Amino acid sequence: MRDKMWEKIHEKFKKYPARIRVAEKMIELGLSLHEDGKIYCGNLKISDKALATAANVDRRAIKSTTEVIQNDPELFDLFNNIIPAGTLLKNIAKKINLGVIEIEVSPENEGMLAAITDIISKKGINIRQAYAEDSEMQEYPLLTIITENPIDGELINEFRKIEGINRVSIY
Repeated sequence: MRDKMWEKIHEKFKKYPARIRVAEKMIELGLSLHEDGKIYCGNLKISDKALATAANVDRRAIKSTTEVIQNDPELFDLFNNIIPAGTLLKNIAKKINLGVIEIEVSPENEGMLAAITDIISKKGINIRQAYAEDSEMQEYPLLTIITENPIDGELINEFRKIEGINRVSIY
């Protein structure tokens, strides 16, 4: 499904790189397009100027992108149903005594989350949150895992044994 979605977006906007950046930024940030033609994050309306700045495009690219999406039932169904993922605890984890494991993985990362969480659970560590970047949007996606307690460095070696891991950081 994801490949079909990206093909559809890139095919629809192939002559308009700014529109592709707008569509990708909307997906990255969890922004949806509603029936009123406005862009939202949850129930918070996002200004065209704010999205244009985030996508590094002219504001007119926002309007033209939303018009194309609204006139394509398949794209509109996709963008109308996007929801934001919620709060990522990574930046506040230290302040609330949680652990953070950040793992850069290769694009071919099938089964990686299961292997990593298996190592963590065998150590009796509770996972509070896991967030994986989309491998279609990032060349080297990051997997971020927030744990109930800070993690010691000895787990780095165990994670590095998993094929496809490029880098491991523990905060």
